[in-house]
Amino acid sequence: MSDSVQDRIHRTVTGSPVVLYMKGTPEAPRCGFSRAVVDVLSGLSVPFTAVDVLADAEVWQGVKAYSDWPTIPQVFVGGTFIGGCDIVRDLHAKGELEPLVRAAIAARG
Repeated sequence: MSDSVQDRIHRTVTGSPVVLYMKGTPEAPRCGFSRAVVDVLSGLSVPFTAVDVLADAEVWQGVKAYSDWPTIPQVFVGGTFIGGCDIVRDLHAKGELEPLVRAAIAARG
């Protein structure tokens, strides 16, 4: 894994308020966990940047190293790693995800 992959991941994560590294695309998720996170984020009616890790093996491995988290999907809000599917669903169920997401979007103006 090259530094350029880590740099690309860093630019993506810090360049958008909400970033989802997933298998597939929001329109065509290729795993149930990715679909579940897309459903949560779409349900909040907020924009998010999605990155299909299946399209680039370096990014797939690179994001796991970047976040020190072994699985996909991965969600970053305001440049900070939030977690995978279970954590995102849990935060959403507790009502804690939406304020984080809205604050990150508002901070970007």
